[in-house]
Amino acid sequence: MELLIMAYALKTACARNIIGVIPYFPYSKQSKMRKRGSIVCKLLASMLAKAGLTHIITMDLHQKEIQGFFSFPVDNLRASPFLLQYIQEEIPNYRNAVIVAKSPDAAKRAQSYAERLRLGLAVIHGEAQCTELDMDDGRHSPPMVKNATVHPGLELPLMMAKEKPPITVVGDVGGRIAIIVDDIIDDVESFVAAAEILKERGAYKIYVMATHGILSAEAPRLIEESSIDEVVVTNTVPHELQKLQCPKIKTVDISLILCEAIRRIHNGESMAYLFRNITVDD
Repeated sequence: MELLIMAYALKTACARNIIGVIPYFPYSKQSKMRKRGSIVCKLLASMLAKAGLTHIITMDLHQKEIQGFFSFPVDNLRASPFLLQYIQEEIPNYRNAVIVAKSPDAAKRAQSYAERLRLGLAVIHGEAQCTELDMDDGRHSPPMVKNATVHPGLELPLMMAKEKPPITVVGDVGGRIAIIVDDIIDDVESFVAAAEILKERGAYKIYVMATHGILSAEAPRLIEESSIDEVVVTNTVPHELQKLQCPKIKTVDISLILCEAIRRIHNGESMAYLFRNITVDD
């Protein structure tokens, strides 16, 4: 709301250009309609345009298609060059590492990292078998209606429930350093579970690399008690308090690329240089 109010104030003051620098675009995971839910990213894009913004600089959108929600230019910068440099300079014996995707959805990003580092790739597939406490209790579904009337000529086919197999690791991680890559790390339970599986499969050191370190709620404590050796995130989101709670959290500074993007836009220079060697899947 503060951003919208400031942008609108500048618009009413006849500013020629209003450029918003939003390193972590909020609600970026809500870019698809689930059941009858709302697409919050589209709503935010409309609100920013209505407030008067003419350009946005952001970093590592959860889905690149989000840029299509906007009616003005969006520069989606990448943090991968900084994270790749950290791997090469700060992880000893990184040549013995394997890049891990904690789910098939993250496989493309992991493949991009693996190809640029000339390392192997592993993918974690499936999910932990739910206990009775984890079963869906129906709070996210409409209540069952008894004796519901259905049109006699209308017979809808039943939707088959999707079942995932138990967790398996596709790829060899035995005796290797495992580097899990993703774009956002907020709810860390899935990362902790992935680390446990990788330890069981023989990985002797586990790193987690992500662009946006939200690390909300009990995330620092869970990381500290887990098999994860180090969590590396950029400073798109402030997390000084979380670092005090968990020394395993390390920060990579990406302010340099934001400064260069602002300078180039201000001087009317090309932005292509900032996207060199960036793959489609990155």
